[in-house]
Amino acid sequence: MVAIRGIVRGTSLLTLGATLAVAGPAFGQDAADSESIVVTAQRNNQTKVTGGGNVGVFGTKAAEDIPFNIRSYNEALILNQQPDTLGEVLENDPTVRTTLGFGIAGEVFVIRGFELDASDVGFDGLYGITPRQLVAPELFSSVQVINGASAFLNGAAPGGSGIGGSVNLIPKTAERDMTRATLGYTSAAHFSGAVDVARRFGANGEWGLRVNGSARRGDIAINDEFHSSYVLGATLDYNNGPLRSSLNLNYQRLNQSYWRGQVGIGAVIPRVPDADTNYSQPWSQILTKDFFGAFSIEYDLSSEAMVYAKVGARDGREDQTTASITVLDAVTGAATGAGSYVPREDNNESATAGIRIKLEGGGMSHEVNAGVAVSWQVNRNAYDFDFIGYATNLYDPVVAPRPIPNQFVGGDLDNVFPIGRTRVSSAFFSDTLGLWDDRILITGGLRLQEIKTTSYSYADGSRTGGYKESAITPVVGLVVKPVEGLSIYGNRIEGLLAGTIAPPTIDDGQGGFLPVVNAGAVLPPVKSTQYEVGGKLNFGRFNAGLALFRIDKPNSFVDPVTLIYGNYGVQRNRGIEITLDGEPVDGLRIITGLTINDAKLRRTEGGINQGNDAIGVPEVLANANVEWDLPFLPELTLVGRVVYTGKQAANATNTLELDSWTRFDLGARYVALIGETPLTLRFNVDNVADKRYWASAYNVFSAFGTRLLQGGPRTFKASASIEF
Repeated sequence: MVAIRGIVRGTSLLTLGATLAVAGPAFGQDAADSESIVVTAQRNNQTKVTGGGNVGVFGTKAAEDIPFNIRSYNEALILNQQPDTLGEVLENDPTVRTTLGFGIAGEVFVIRGFELDASDVGFDGLYGITPRQLVAPELFSSVQVINGASAFLNGAAPGGSGIGGSVNLIPKTAERDMTRATLGYTSAAHFSGAVDVARRFGANGEWGLRVNGSARRGDIAINDEFHSSYVLGATLDYNNGPLRSSLNLNYQRLNQSYWRGQVGIGAVIPRVPDADTNYSQPWSQILTKDFFGAFSIEYDLSSEAMVYAKVGARDGREDQTTASITVLDAVTGAATGAGSYVPREDNNESATAGIRIKLEGGGMSHEVNAGVAVSWQVNRNAYDFDFIGYATNLYDPVVAPRPIPNQFVGGDLDNVFPIGRTRVSSAFFSDTLGLWDDRILITGGLRLQEIKTTSYSYADGSRTGGYKESAITPVVGLVVKPVEGLSIYGNRIEGLLAGTIAPPTIDDGQGGFLPVVNAGAVLPPVKSTQYEVGGKLNFGRFNAGLALFRIDKPNSFVDPVTLIYGNYGVQRNRGIEITLDGEPVDGLRIITGLTINDAKLRRTEGGINQGNDAIGVPEVLANANVEWDLPFLPELTLVGRVVYTGKQAANATNTLELDSWTRFDLGARYVALIGETPLTLRFNVDNVADKRYWASAYNVFSAFGTRLLQGGPRTFKASASIEF
């Protein structure tokens, strides 16, 4: 019945839009003008991925000029696919998969087999500014993915992740005059509305203002799971002569209740429940409120030299109540549940400034980059974990009362105080030498980084530890362009992570928790090393990329005997990435790719599990997105997507393994006219077959029990956008 209601409601929305569109010819516009308006609207709606983008200290670069693998997904993709979170945008990338953090609703992105926490997602090149757990995609014009370590490019990620890659979000700006209103629906009963206004003004259009807001509210396709989202963003920019500046401010309020989290299991992987089964509890909730933004300024000293500066800040509040379950009997689905309450506040600032100089002479070119960067983060939180849980069932969930609070408490639940402070500061210098009319580019650079952390007691807020450590993270890169459209590249680059904070407890695998001996302690920073070679080919109509990589990263976990958290192991990931995107023939656009990853545990504690596959890293990832503008009906675009994820180890001993899974999504997009105003109607179905599958076994704290994330059910999405 839910699926039928979804089809009916979605179809009703499209029917309404189509009915309005029929009235269009009554306005009597010229046929040629009408066709031009439709073509322009279709072009603005095209889902695209481009190589190149913001490459940290190097600025915005084309793909063929950088020794790194980078892709940027455009604003139209976000509008067309109606994603609920950033993770749904990154589902389009053949090198990325999304899971959840340990015991939270926050998204974790697995790139090249290593986690990138949402707290370490960049905001226009700055760390700590993006909301920490969940990010509403409506605020951004581009989502950029850089594969591989990036400690030189962007500095160390202060949250302690990002070894395998980074994600950078670009805020919306007024690129053209536009007013767009959108109404949307997502099954089972989730409705949305959005307004996006952009204007250029001034004598030469030097000023720009873009104001963007949206509201979403209602149950999603998982039984009884409720989501709401209220966001508002504004960007004022100035671009005239040598001066460019921008001020961006945002507010985000997200709420998820009765949210379905990960499932803890024992020695057997249980069969997958129905795709829409909700084994959480009505009292589970995550509510986040974030104010964040940034100011940037650039000034051209000459045609060859530019100085720049950028500052940003975020104040965030989280109230999270969890209801997690652990399966006790894989056959019957009998399980035990546990709850927790974790309030948290974050106060973060970030800044960077530098100079970029381009020189030519003697048959060579130089691009010199130099500058400084610093970020400050204050984490205030508390916790209340229960040890006496409730009985439930994976396949026939039981609604249970919330467990008795105050069973295991740390911090002040009513007035959270600082538990950790982190400052990451750095100075960087690089030189890119160009030879043979820049057909050979040699890059070398150093970033001197200092990480200072302080941890405080959950009991009384007194200082318990900390450190101030420095490290040099170099980069060496080479790009060779032997013929037009072909570039071959290689790099050696390091990753640097702030030491992670020991958790207060860990899952004991039986529905309870065990206290960690050094809870709240901050580990020293760790470094990883990446080697990568690859090639990029531009055929004119589409682009192809190939990358071979190897990354070695230290592992942190809780020793099961001593219950002490530390850096005990090494994970080595080696793989191949193939990407392809473009428009091979008029009207047919593709975004596709393949990743093969061999992730092994090396240097393990006591030699246990030496050489085993790393947990939660699929052997193969493959994506294919297709859009086809029908030649006999150019107003209509058919869309399809297939997402394949290969087998993945579900425990360190490799005795458990998740099956591979494939998901199919289908949709259509139609552009009609109301007078001379284009109306775009969209209808999508994610997971058309309503396939039930375990999507991921990735978990940072998996040494204390395997936890699985289930894939989402069939979901209907419909929207109507009018732009004038």
